[in-house]
Amino acid sequence: MKVLIIGDIVGKIGRWAVSQVLPDFIEEKSIDFVIANVENAAGGFGITENISKKIRSYGVNVQTSGNHIWDRPEIEALLEKSPYLLRPANYPMGSAGKGSGVYTLADGRKIGVLNLEGRDFLSRIDCPFRVADAELTLLTRETKTIIVDFHAETPQEKQAMAYYLDGRVSAQFGTHTHVQTADEKILPAGTAYITDVGMTGAYDSILGMNKKIALGRFITGIPLKFSVADGDVKVGGIIFEIDDETGRAVGAERVMHDVVSGNYDE
Repeated sequence: MKVLIIGDIVGKIGRWAVSQVLPDFIEEKSIDFVIANVENAAGGFGITENISKKIRSYGVNVQTSGNHIWDRPEIEALLEKSPYLLRPANYPMGSAGKGSGVYTLADGRKIGVLNLEGRDFLSRIDCPFRVADAELTLLTRETKTIIVDFHAETPQEKQAMAYYLDGRVSAQFGTHTHVQTADEKILPAGTAYITDVGMTGAYDSILGMNKKIALGRFITGIPLKFSVADGDVKVGGIIFEIDDETGRAVGAERVMHDVVSGNYDE
């Protein structure tokens, strides 16, 4: 099975980039399943129901998220009714939505997707390691192919989780920092790993945001309102190839796809 991961989609320009690239890319690379992190898809902060539907229409099968999933007031209702939008599983019991799911391909193969959030420099929510244990107990009853989005700040926490899950999941990719790392590999027990898949949006920016505003926040200390940048558009991500019989990874190929700029109305 070939699984394409799309890094954090930032704003309208990121959504437009996915709409321009994804259909042809799926065919060219023989992609079976697509996962995208969407917590920044609506103006850089959160996601709405309409935007979630648009992203699914481009060919994204499952949408993961992180700490910014809660930025829009309507999100709780959307999380409750959409099986294709996940929030990190380690938010406390009673939080809207769910953090994992098992999805069936047209040919009957199944894939599990687990969304977790780190705690270093982020909210002190439930332990992602212990929550991963509980979630995997359920997911492995249905499939050996399991992909994890670990939305975390520090490389060491992401690496720690990867070695903790090595041999228990097919692949783990990191999101949140928006900077693609060059450390893709397959760990000793067969789990593919990358610290961060990068982002999808404007790379003439600071993490997808307008450089002038971001610099102003650093220099003045004033919490100026961010706005999404719009230059040098790219789709960042990775392709994992998984052995259907064993659930182990057999390949990991980074993606950094340039998108010709233009009128990016969706």
